[in-house]
Amino acid sequence: MKAFISVFKKDIKSEIRTRYSISAILLFILTSSSIIGFSVAGTKLDEKLASALLWVIMFFTSMIGLSKSFVSEEERGTIMLLKLYTSSSSVYFGKLLFNIVLCAIINLFASMLFLLFINQIELRSLSIFFTSIILGSVAIGSASTIISAIISKANVKNAIFPVLSFPIMLPIILSGLEATRLSFESTSLFEASSLFFQMIAFTIAIISISYVLFGFVWNE
Repeated sequence: MKAFISVFKKDIKSEIRTRYSISAILLFILTSSSIIGFSVAGTKLDEKLASALLWVIMFFTSMIGLSKSFVSEEERGTIMLLKLYTSSSSVYFGKLLFNIVLCAIINLFASMLFLLFINQIELRSLSIFFTSIILGSVAIGSASTIISAIISKANVKNAIFPVLSFPIMLPIILSGLEATRLSFESTSLFEASSLFFQMIAFTIAIISISYVLFGFVWNE
């Protein structure tokens, strides 16, 4: 318990110290949201299209922010220290927690900025909207953890990460997209519950599979 919290804290301190990912993420969110906002200004925007645009921003924002989880350890040469002093399960759960927290924060910020710029869409259900964002962030953060570990030794890490991530994350993106669309309509939380269960089931499955695979990836 203490070991994985230490890994989590180490990643937070490292991110705050370098600020590379955070700066790139904030710039991308601001640029993409403002461009979309100015492009659709004065036009009627369909709920499904608005939902799709938001999830495109969230996906690529996550690709920028989460790809460095294990890659940065390889680049700094600190991965051997982690292997010597920390168990594979502690490293996995520490990185997993960091990715989930970072993904949730950046996606909540992206969604609020998106709503600020895209004022043609009326948000009718805050509970459905933010539940879909949080569950989607947890799922994306979970999937990106094992993918980042797999690609950390590759030569073209930045190119491979989104290519591997998209097919794995596609089910969660589609469920989240549909749930977000329902939040723009007069829909009850109960009607969106099946989509939320799908997102939770995906997250449980990906964490379970990743935990089993991580030991092999880590010790290779």
